Amino acid sequence: MFLLVVSNRGIIWFVQPRPGRNGKIFRVIKFRTMNDLKNEQGELLPDDVRLTWVGKIIRKTSLDELPQLFNVIIGDMSIVGPRPLLTEYLPLYNDEQRRRHEVKPGITGWAQVNGRNAISWSQKFAYDVWYVDHQSFRLDIKILFLTIAKVLKAEGISSATAMTMEKFKGND
Repeated sequence: MFLLVVSNRGIIWFVQPRPGRNGKIFRVIKFRTMNDLKNEQGELLPDDVRLTWVGKIIRKTSLDELPQLFNVIIGDMSIVGPRPLLTEYLPLYNDEQRRRHEVKPGITGWAQVNGRNAISWSQKFAYDVWYVDHQSFRLDIKILFLTIAKVLKAEGISSATAMTMEKFKGND
């Protein structure tokens, strides 16, 4: 916690609106892993430039997700479900992709254990909708165990083209 305070100049929380079940907006809580450095035009620099050294460690170990347990406790999220994405993506979804909002978002999900940020957006949405159609206690337990294995191996943290995941720009 001390290292987060130092690397982020005292701001350890990252809070951002995200769509939950039925597209209802809530505020997701995570540990802050990036700074707010901007270019001359006032635009945020790329993620790989803004990611702090502490943030790299926290993301590699997935510790940045722990504060979302508060979101689970207050009922905005589940432990398992499709990851809550950015609100700016809402108008870009097709009808099938929008189905991911039929369940509560999760801290981990089927797409995370099947590639996380190393898979394409179309694969990610397909996994999310598959989860919606096959949701069960048994599947959730399987996802939890697979998540532990993925975190220990530190797999799928980055996409092939970015430090995190490139922005979703809609469908072709």
